Amino acid sequence: MARTAAQRQAAYRAKRASAGREGNGQRRLSLWVESGTALALARLARHEGVTQRAVLERLVRAADEAVLASIELDSPAWDTYFGMSKGGIKNAVTQ
Repeated sequence: MARTAAQRQAAYRAKRASAGREGNGQRRLSLWVESGTALALARLARHEGVTQRAVLERLVRAADEAVLASIELDSPAWDTYFGMSKGGIKNAVTQ
C-alpha cells in the first residue's frame, strides 16, 4: 500500500537526525532576516555557484572557527561560548 504524503514527510524528517557529512544530524532553521540580507545571500550563492545553504554554512563555520581560535581551551570564555556553566548547559539565546 502506498504511503501518504504525511508518512513520507515523517520518514524524511526522521532521517535528518543522522544526516550530514559527519553523520551527526542536521537541524532545521526557520527565521526571518532583513530583505537586504536575503538578497545578499542570494547574490553570494549565485556568484559562487552554490546553494544559499552552502554559503550560510560556510560563513557560520568560518565565524565560529575565528572565535574558537581567539579563546583559550577550557577557559571561562570557552565555557561561556559553549553555553556551559558549573551546573550544566545554560539556555541558549535564540532571538
